[in-house]
Amino acid sequence: MFCPFPLGAPFDYDTQWRGTISRTGSEIEPAMNFPLVVIGDPADIHNPRPLEWLLRSKSAALVWTAMRVWLGIMWIQTGIAKIWGAENPAFLHHDGAGVKGFALHATPAYTWWGHFLHGFVAPNSGWIGILIAVSELAIGIAIAFGILTPIALLGSLLLLFTYVMSGTASVCAFYALFAFVLLAMWRTASWIGVDGLVMGYRQNHYGSWHLRHGSKAAAKSSDTMPAATPSSTDMGTSSNLGSDSKDPVSSASDITSSDL
Repeated sequence: MFCPFPLGAPFDYDTQWRGTISRTGSEIEPAMNFPLVVIGDPADIHNPRPLEWLLRSKSAALVWTAMRVWLGIMWIQTGIAKIWGAENPAFLHHDGAGVKGFALHATPAYTWWGHFLHGFVAPNSGWIGILIAVSELAIGIAIAFGILTPIALLGSLLLLFTYVMSGTASVCAFYALFAFVLLAMWRTASWIGVDGLVMGYRQNHYGSWHLRHGSKAAAKSSDTMPAATPSSTDMGTSSNLGSDSKDPVSSASDITSSDL
């Protein structure tokens, strides 16, 4: 059986239970310290080197960009079909007849989701159909062009969740797999896109501005800093030293003939 403390060693309550000093200097509470002693601190766990490479590699960014653009195009196609294509009457007209029929005849994964479809989606199918069509097109454009990529990916997963819970499988699992991978690699997945351009502009413009003006402010503060003045203690010490020490010439002149 695993024991977090060395066998045969006495249990030191002060160091092993009451808490240790954290990185910020504050004492960790006992309830929080004991799990850290047993299972370790998750903040000290580092990513494996291959995963770290995938998260930061510019070469892997080309792969993530291709996946992102493809996924965005798929969402754009479905949105266009609902807004201007063959599915337009079922979603944007006739009070969302397609959405209402889907909600009433769907095969929900759970009973409570079936109540949600019959009690909320079907009575409000008109505006829900418009919302679904516009959301699919907007999500597709955002993913394909890398605009607020993490938020767009989360929105796509939310739509896929509603489709799967309503009994629609088709390509939802494949789309969800791509969305999860891109969301995990969002730093490099959104690098070639609008998000990357915005981040580059902020780094090149605002970063250099703060660096340049910050160095000027530091130099100005050092120039205007008043010179250090000796304290009263230092002045008293120097005056005492001056009174105690006499000039040898003046000391010699003080010697009179009678002293000789």
